Parts: sequence; C-alpha cells; structure tokens
Amino acid sequence: MRIRQHIPNIITCCNLLSGVVAIGFATHHELYMAYLFIIVGAVFDFFDGFSARLLGVANPIGKELDSLADVVTFGVAPSMMAYVSLSNGLGYWAMVALLMSAFSALRLAKFNLDERQTSSFIGLATPANAIFWASLSCFVESCMHPALWVYVAVLLLSLLSCYLLVSEIPFFSLKMKRLDFREYKLQGLLMLTAVLLLVFWIVGYVLYRWWLPAGALLITIYVLINLLAALLKRA
Repeated sequence: MRIRQHIPNIITCCNLLSGVVAIGFATHHELYMAYLFIIVGAVFDFFDGFSARLLGVANPIGKELDSLADVVTFGVAPSMMAYVSLSNGLGYWAMVALLMSAFSALRLAKFNLDERQTSSFIGLATPANAIFWASLSCFVESCMHPALWVYVAVLLLSLLSCYLLVSEIPFFSLKMKRLDFREYKLQGLLMLTAVLLLVFWIVGYVLYRWWLPAGALLITIYVLINLLAALLKRA
C-alpha cells in the first residue's frame, strides 16, 4: 500500500532528474541530447498524473513536487539550451534568454492557484514552451554561422515566450482523456501534423543531415491556432 502511494512521486522525480541531465548536456553544448531528455521528462510528466489518478493516490505533495520538477525540466533546461545556442553570436547578451526560467516558474505558480485551468490553460503551458525552445536551439546550433540578425530575432522571440507564458490568452490542452477524435478535433489535427513533421525530419536528417525544427514548428502552429481562436472570440 505504501509503495503504491509513492509511485507517482517517483515518476515525478524521474521527470526532475531528466531535466537535470538535460541541463548537464546543455552546459557541454550537447543540445541534441539535452532535447532528448526534455522529451523524456515530458513523458514522465504525463505519466505521473496519469498514475496518480489510476491508483487513486493523488495528494498535495505530489502537486507541489510536480511543479518543482516542471520548473527544472521545462523552465531551466530549455532556457539553458537557448542561452548556449545564442552565446556564440551574442555573448553575454544571450543570458536574456534565461528569463524564461523565471517566467516558467511564475506560470506554474499561477497554474497551481488558478481554478480556471482544469480542462484548458490560461497562458502557454511550460512543456509546450520547452519543446519549442529545445527544438529551436538545436536548429540554431545546426546552422553554419547564422547572421547576427538571426541571433537577435531568436533572442527577441524568447521575450515573446516570456509574455505568452504568463498571458491571459486561453490555450486548449494537448492532453486527450480518451481517443475520441470527434471530441478532440484540434488535438487530433496536431497529432497528425506532428507525425508528418516527424517523417519530414527523419527523411531530411537521414538523407541530407538537415535538422528540421519539427518541435518548434508544431508548437508555433499550436500557438497560432489559439491566438486566432482568441481573436475570433473577441471579434
């Protein structure tokens, strides 16, 4: 009985450790491995809540631990990846990208207190932001001598991410409680897009060693859909 109660927290700790490992790889400029461990952390993040509901052992400690783990894996790790990828072109100015870790922590704190975010999100979810930056950082790192304006544009994009994380813009959840694509049309469309982007990425990398920022493109589509929906709702 006691072991069952600790299973979700053990999974959450695996999420946190994945984030720590990702940070370690990022500091050694191994961004592809850092990206991999952020994805591993996202998988653990999904299954800790799932296992807690399945076993009926949800508790307040698990909720707080989950947020702490998410700050590391989806806040600090992608921010460090962004800093490392931009430091070659911007030097110390690349540290501006580290602001995302603070805004990710603020977003998670708001999420824990906001009762409106039960089935959807207010502001961009930290895992989505993390996948975007992990993917984009690998893409920047793979480019041969990007122009200075590219580094500046990506740095400004990090400030936009900070805003989206704590904004009042509604975002639909990417999680599906059941495999019913009639009910989860947008989620199903994004899943199909993810599969197509993955295929293009595999073909491009295997044949041409070309790094397609598939994760960044997918999250960009997700953000644009939600921004469009918000604008239509206000119109």
